[in-house]
Amino acid sequence: MPEQGPSWDVLADLQLLLQFHFMQNAYMAGTLVALLAGVAGYFVVLRGQSFAAHTLSQVGFPGAAAGVLLHVSPVLGLIAFCVAAALGIGWRGRDVEAGNRAEAATVGSILAFSLGLGLLFFRLYAGSAQGIYAFLFGSILGIADRDVQVTLAVAVAGFAVLAWMGRPLIFASVDPDVAEARGVPVRALSIGFLVVLALTVAITVQIVGTLLIFALLVAPGATALQLTARPAVGLLTSVVLSVAFTWGGLALAYFSAFPVGFFITSLAFGAYVATRGLRFARA
Repeated sequence: MPEQGPSWDVLADLQLLLQFHFMQNAYMAGTLVALLAGVAGYFVVLRGQSFAAHTLSQVGFPGAAAGVLLHVSPVLGLIAFCVAAALGIGWRGRDVEAGNRAEAATVGSILAFSLGLGLLFFRLYAGSAQGIYAFLFGSILGIADRDVQVTLAVAVAGFAVLAWMGRPLIFASVDPDVAEARGVPVRALSIGFLVVLALTVAITVQIVGTLLIFALLVAPGATALQLTARPAVGLLTSVVLSVAFTWGGLALAYFSAFPVGFFITSLAFGAYVATRGLRFARA
């Protein structure tokens, strides 16, 4: 770590910031995660599924604990549990006639059960719990080359699916009744989006952890929707904000003694409060 904070020489600070391999991996993985989280997070806010995103992030903890208990990669356990929870929410999720009541009940039940499993796996594991705790608050500065490759594969797959379902998903998110009447497969789109969201959560946990997941999955999208109602502009704004929060958080953490997650969440929260204040002042 540098002995002093950043200077006015931006180029020198950038060279100092990227001189170590672990920081290069952190920026590569962080950028991939921010891009995917920015797109998925916009739909999360647009569809009003922040509670579902929160549940998927909490499911990551017992998934990581199960991976450690079974002596496999915690990331694999995290992905498996998140996808299983997404399928459960989608299978018994929102109904066009029932609004969000059915989804809220399902999400709450899955959240309670998954946290109970996490406690069980934690008690059964006799070794060090450091690997499990890392998923609570993130461990981006410990990202290895293999983690970057896994993040790249998941991000590319997520982008491909979201690009394929983007237009009908916006239609189904804004007006599901009309979309279903026009023949749009609302339920199938909902399940597909939840699976993509589960994969997004699984790789985002490496950055900010399960407890701080909202920083990249909700705040950029919520801020973007405060600034514009146009879907294309909103998606672009959400992605730009997500990347900016991640880059800024990494740089501030590198030149200080505070964790990355604190800076990412603080930047995201500050931007949202600022846009809300600006909109209130204009009103």
